[in-house]
Amino acid sequence: MDVVNALEPEPEAAQHVFGERLDVVRAFADALARHGEERGLIGPLELPRLWTRHILNSAVIAPLFRGRVGDVGSGAGFPGLVLAIVRPDVEFVLIEPMERRVAWLNEQVAALGLENVTVDRARAEDWGGRGSLDGVTARAVSALRTLISLTAPLVRSGGELILMKGAGAPAEIDAAAKQIRRFGLSDVRVEVVGAELLAEPTRVVRATVAGPSGR
Repeated sequence: MDVVNALEPEPEAAQHVFGERLDVVRAFADALARHGEERGLIGPLELPRLWTRHILNSAVIAPLFRGRVGDVGSGAGFPGLVLAIVRPDVEFVLIEPMERRVAWLNEQVAALGLENVTVDRARAEDWGGRGSLDGVTARAVSALRTLISLTAPLVRSGGELILMKGAGAPAEIDAAAKQIRRFGLSDVRVEVVGAELLAEPTRVVRATVAGPSGR
């Protein structure tokens, strides 16, 4: 298969979302198109929807972040690597346990010249910077009730969880009521982002993490 020709044409929305960073994300998309499947980073059906389902789906949430942000289970770089391209003013820590994915992420950080990214090989529950982040995100990692237990301990008092979820997000919030209480989360809600740009907008579950008294 000609992987370059199989790659989804770049949508017009990409220029609006990435602006002067567009060439950087183009290089990332090209690298994924050429090597993503063979390295077990993306499935064979993902190239025809790489821009809309993965790159832009991740990028539209970039305005929600500030400070130092962790991405749990970064995989091929969604959303953390894409977010780091859009937001060079935000520091991103990509937390990924699998060695081959860590190797890929480090290669891309170097190739794309990203100075605002650190890649740490670790499971979220073992990561050494617990309680230090301003925010944490994750995409396609696990059910919300499990994800809260993995991500909330990484965030400082007053920090935020901004977790990418599908259309079932409200039901996941209901199912995670116990974990929401346990970790002292407040203002838990679903936000829809990118509806003006994408046929299928991105949904995130946002929540503020309480201090130690809420844990």
